[in-house]
Amino acid sequence: MSRETHHSPRVGVPYRTRKEEVSGDAPQIEKYLKAVRMAGGTPVPVSLGLEPSELATLAETLDAVVLSGSPADIEPSLFRTARHPETAPADPDRERTDFALIEHVLAKQKPILAICYGIQSLNIFLGGTLVQDIPSEVGSAIQHDWEDQRGDPETFHAAQVESGSRLVQIARAGEILVNSSHHQSIGEPGRNLRIVSRAPDGVVEAVEWTGDANWVVGVQWHPERMVEADALARRLFQNLIDAAIAKKSAVRV
Repeated sequence: MSRETHHSPRVGVPYRTRKEEVSGDAPQIEKYLKAVRMAGGTPVPVSLGLEPSELATLAETLDAVVLSGSPADIEPSLFRTARHPETAPADPDRERTDFALIEHVLAKQKPILAICYGIQSLNIFLGGTLVQDIPSEVGSAIQHDWEDQRGDPETFHAAQVESGSRLVQIARAGEILVNSSHHQSIGEPGRNLRIVSRAPDGVVEAVEWTGDANWVVGVQWHPERMVEADALARRLFQNLIDAAIAKKSAVRV
């Protein structure tokens, strides 16, 4: 049940790709919007076609951001690497939008939940690198790159969570079960990012911001797909909304 009210935090969610936005392909982005509503936030879809000034004006009205996943891959030159043969085409509009939103929320200390492509975008913005293709670069037996193209059931695997992390407090456990739909992952973490969860094969599953007290969490899995049945997924979005409410209250004082 949605807890959204007219006083609820406004949470910006960029469209996954410019192509999906223009074509009106809404089912995937709607999963993120629904998860925000369920947690009590007001989701605000963020167009990838906004001019920089328009995006800056919109960002000022947001209380938090959820960086969505995407079928695109980030341009490898942004992390000083040659393109891997398996790297998907980039979406420059999505990159530009993500980076502007990240810059804003970090400067204003607004909370951000970065999911799948979003965690990678956050990491690149902060100077980190990516593993461009897990199957060929890591050689893992874990099926990270699941896509629902044949009606196959979604795949899950375990991940360990670091003690003392924000995520372990949210998860209430040192081991979690996560879903997978990615062939890339964080390589070297960006500045002020701490790796707080890995899969058994070493693939990074979550990071947290250490630069200040702001609520910044990035996860490689897809909690927006699991909010109906998974308590951790719900708590991730709820913690984001709680952090946004706390920030709004602190600004008013």
